Amino acid sequence: MKLKPIQLDLRFIASQRQKLVGTRIKLLNALGRGDSENSLIELAAESQANESEDQAQDLSLSENNLLLGESMAQQCAEIDRALAKMDDGTYGLSDVSGQPITRERLQAYPQAIRTVAEELVYQKQSSQAELQH
Repeated sequence: MKLKPIQLDLRFIASQRQKLVGTRIKLLNALGRGDSENSLIELAAESQANESEDQAQDLSLSENNLLLGESMAQQCAEIDRALAKMDDGTYGLSDVSGQPITRERLQAYPQAIRTVAEELVYQKQSSQAELQH
């Protein structure tokens, strides 16, 4: 698929880069804290081995932290992709179709790599795939 260049001004791209880098740093910091929280949950579960209700709650919390960590890691990957697109001059173009992503979408979600319509299809397919597993 041949991507066509998009006309976004340098100031806009610089502003978006700054937002993306800032968000990426926050996510990585949160992921680092999440690892230590999981360790604390595991220690608490071991010390309360006879209290099955507490263990179930700890397991549920641990599963929630795992899902949150996976979501944060996915967001970091999306940010990395958007930063790479900035470097290669394709920021603002869909990875799916090469069509321009609206400036408004990029302002609201700087790491967008699909148009709104493509994102809806992607989310629907992802939801269906999760239900099948």
